[in-house]
Amino acid sequence: MFLRRLTGLFSVDMGIDLGTCNTLVCVKGEGIVLNEPSVVAVRKGTNQVLDTEHGKAVGLVAKEMLGRTPGSITAIRPLKDGVIADFDITEAMLGYFIKKVHGHRGLAHPRVVIAIPSGITAVEKRAVYNSAERAGARRVFLVPEPKAAAIGAKLPIFDATASMIVDIGGGTTEVAVMSLADIAICTSLRVAGDDMDEAIVNYMKRTYNLMIGPQTAENIKLRIGSAAPTNQEESMEVKGRDMISGLPRRAALKSEEVREALKEPVGAIVEAVLRTLEQLEPELAADLVDNGVHLAGGGALLRGLDQVLAKATGLDVRIVEDPLTCVARGTSEYLDYLDDWHSTLESDEDEY
Repeated sequence: MFLRRLTGLFSVDMGIDLGTCNTLVCVKGEGIVLNEPSVVAVRKGTNQVLDTEHGKAVGLVAKEMLGRTPGSITAIRPLKDGVIADFDITEAMLGYFIKKVHGHRGLAHPRVVIAIPSGITAVEKRAVYNSAERAGARRVFLVPEPKAAAIGAKLPIFDATASMIVDIGGGTTEVAVMSLADIAICTSLRVAGDDMDEAIVNYMKRTYNLMIGPQTAENIKLRIGSAAPTNQEESMEVKGRDMISGLPRRAALKSEEVREALKEPVGAIVEAVLRTLEQLEPELAADLVDNGVHLAGGGALLRGLDQVLAKATGLDVRIVEDPLTCVARGTSEYLDYLDDWHSTLESDEDEY
């Protein structure tokens, strides 16, 4: 114990937003120092991370390989629906990111604050603890994503008033209302950005007999995707493989078609928000008439989503500043006050 505390003096504590699509790492006093895709390329049939001329095939290097690897290489996203789907690959990815940020500090190991979906099971939490510890963390603390997002967005969650956040990530959507530094009610939905991409893939199959990859679908969503009609409808050229001939082909896709494709996942998110509001205590519900709803996460950037939610709820809906980094900024706040706030976090040890 003494040795761990001593080596801890030379470590760099970090906060991690361990996302299905991207992993962000922040360091106390420095803010976000790493933002890379949650992707790892390995030798097929093994857990051996591929070496390239640019270094280990993790993050940005590995994402470029998605859908383009030869038979001997597999590009893997080790998290699905916000939780660990491949333990060994997640450990390798976390170890790479921690080492990249922490540097070569010998025996020194960092304390790590990790944001997790609020709805994950005890087994899924244990997988996060084990992965982080085996990747080099000295001590692991877990914080619910909606709480980290609310703190990162500087919402007044410590006050006796309701603050509502809808955090739409890659794998999960977290809908939470907070008051007096805790979550009053929360809905964790495993429908988010990845499901929007999948909906676009399925639409292209169904309507155009065209097979496209997830990266193409994501690009379509970002360029011409929307949840509500826009002032100027757009179109773009989409390339893929014809499902009948098997040959490469292109098709012209309109923004209103993408909106139609996204109806189901967007509808599920709206339903989750309404369901959460219906379960609120009257005083908390009354607070939201003035305080409104705040959108965070990459899904918040889908054009028109705030309008759709505002129409469905009758509340003021605002997109927080820099929604993509909101959760990571929240873990950074926890690092700043870790000695004071550690008792409010779940930890891998009973004794601090």
